[in-house]
Amino acid sequence: MHPLFDQRRYLIPFRSSLLPQIFTDVLVIGTGVAGLRAAVAAAEAGKECIVVTKTGEADEDSNTAWAQGGIAAVVDAADSTESHIADTLAAGADLCDEPAVRTIIERGPARIRELIDWGMRFDLEGGTLALGQEGAHSRPRILHADGDATGRELARCLLARAKSLDKVRVFTKCFALDLVTPSPEPGSPVMGAITHHPRYGLQVIWARGTILAAGGAGMIYRETTNPRTATADGLAMAYRAGAQVSDLAFIQFHPTTLYLAGRPRSLITEAVRGEGALLLDQSGHRFMPDVHPMAELAPRDIVSRAIVQRLATHGGTHVLLDVRSIRNFAERFPGIAALLRSVDLDPASDLIPVNPAAHYTIGGVVTDERTRTNIPGLFAVGEVACTGLHGANRLASNSLLEGLVMGEIAGREAANASTPGASGATSNGSGGSGGVPPAPVPIISDIRISEQGELDLADVISSLRSAMWRNAGIERSGTRLAGVREMIDFWARYTLDKIFDSPEGWQTQNMLLAAALTARSAHWREESRGCHWRSDFTAPDVRFHAHDRWHRGEENATTVAVRSRQEAAA
Repeated sequence: MHPLFDQRRYLIPFRSSLLPQIFTDVLVIGTGVAGLRAAVAAAEAGKECIVVTKTGEADEDSNTAWAQGGIAAVVDAADSTESHIADTLAAGADLCDEPAVRTIIERGPARIRELIDWGMRFDLEGGTLALGQEGAHSRPRILHADGDATGRELARCLLARAKSLDKVRVFTKCFALDLVTPSPEPGSPVMGAITHHPRYGLQVIWARGTILAAGGAGMIYRETTNPRTATADGLAMAYRAGAQVSDLAFIQFHPTTLYLAGRPRSLITEAVRGEGALLLDQSGHRFMPDVHPMAELAPRDIVSRAIVQRLATHGGTHVLLDVRSIRNFAERFPGIAALLRSVDLDPASDLIPVNPAAHYTIGGVVTDERTRTNIPGLFAVGEVACTGLHGANRLASNSLLEGLVMGEIAGREAANASTPGASGATSNGSGGSGGVPPAPVPIISDIRISEQGELDLADVISSLRSAMWRNAGIERSGTRLAGVREMIDFWARYTLDKIFDSPEGWQTQNMLLAAALTARSAHWREESRGCHWRSDFTAPDVRFHAHDRWHRGEENATTVAVRSRQEAAA
C-alpha cells in the first residue's frame, strides 16, 4: 500500500486542549443492532453512555434498518443449536472459529426472548413465531418482521429501548473522524474519539470504554445493497489507531438485487428463494440445479458466481427471478412488492431482472469472544468486527444474531472497563481493554499542508467503486488485484495528503483505505475459499487455511490458526 496509508494517524490537524470536551463512561460509535444493544447493556450496568451516529437515527440509515431477511436463531423444538452450528461451519468454508460460532448461536434464543419482551413485533403463524428458510440453512429458523422489513422493526425496538434508559444519550449527525490515543504508536490505549457536528463543530468525547459499531464497507463497490452511509469509517479509524484487521478478502455478494439500468440496486431478500423463487437465464432455463444440489438455496457465493458465469457464457446484463409460484407474495413480502410496483413490475406475472451486488463485509477489526481488540479501551462489534463467526462466507441471517449477542457482551465488557481498577487482556495476548485513564491528555495532530495537485472527490469515489467492482469483485485474479492496488495508490497520493473539512472528504479517505486493505488481503490469499474466488487459484490451499492479520506500519500479513472447539477448551 502507499506509505500515506500508514503514515496518516489522524484525518485532520487538531489540539485536543483547544476543543470542546465531553465525558462519558462508554462511547458507542454506530446505531445499528450491535451499537444499540451495546448501549443498552452498558446503561443497564449503571454506566453513562453516549451513542454517536453520522446521520439520523437507527430506523433511517443503518445497514440494520435496511436488512430484509431476518434473524437466524433456534427457537423451534424441532431444531437444535448443533444443527445451526453445523450449518454455520459448513458455510464458512473451514475458516470459522468454532468457539465464537458456539457462543453466538447458543446465546441467540435468550436475545430473541429479550426482544419479544421489549416489544419487537415478529411475524406469527398460527399464534407461534413464523420461521422461514434461507440459503445453506438445513431447516427453517429465520425469524422475520413485517414480512421483509425485519431490520427496520429491530432498529425501532432497540432504539426505543435505548431511549427509555436515562443513562443513554444519542448524538445524531455526529461524524466520528478518529479514535483518540495518547500516543500515535500502535497499541496506545483508546480514550474516546474526535467528532464533528455541523452545528457544534469539532469535539472530543472522552470515554473509559469505546465500542466501535460503525458498520461495513459496501460503498467501496459500484454495485451494492448497502446504504450510502456504509463508507468503512469504523474499519479505517480502527486501522489508523493500530487495531489489527483480518479476513478482508471475504466480501459477501448477495445474488439477487433488482437490476434496472440507471437505478440504484435494491435488495431482494434470500427469503424469496426460500419460499420457492427460481433463477432463470435469458432463455428461460433454470440453471442452478446444474450447479449445486441445493439449487437456488446454495450458499450465496455459489449462487452469485453461477450468475456471473451464466452471463459470461450466455450473454446479457442480468438473469431473471421467477416468483410467480409464490402465493400471497404481497402479503409475505410487502416491501418488495411495493418496490416492484414502483417500477411497473407485477410479481404475479413478470420475471424480475436481478444481478449480484456487494452485501456484507465478513472481515474486520479482530476481536476475541469478549469483543476486546488488541488495543486497550477499544471494543468492536457488528459488521465492523471480525469475531470468527462467519469464516470465509457468512451464513444467511447470522449477522443480526451476531449483533445482538456480541453487542450485549460488548456493553457489559465496556461497562466493566469503565470501572476504576478493571483490567483484561485479549485472547491473543496483545493487550487489554480495561483500566484506561479517565482524565483527558493533551493530543496534538500536526499535518503539513500538501502542495500536490488535487483530484475531484466525486471522480475519485466513482473510479474507486468501479475499479473495485471490476477487479476485486466476485471473480478475481492476481493480475487484476495488482492493477487495482496500483490505481488505489495513485488516488491515495493525491487524496490522503489533503486536509478536508467535511464528511465527503473524510469518507473518501476512509473508502480508499478500506479498498486498499481489501485488495491487499485478496491479493495475498492465493486460493479460492468461501466468497473469495480467484481464477488463477481455483481451489482451497492448506497454506491459507488461516486468518490473515494486518496492522498499521506492517506491509506483510501475519497468520493465526483457525480455532477449534478442542483448542479453545485446552
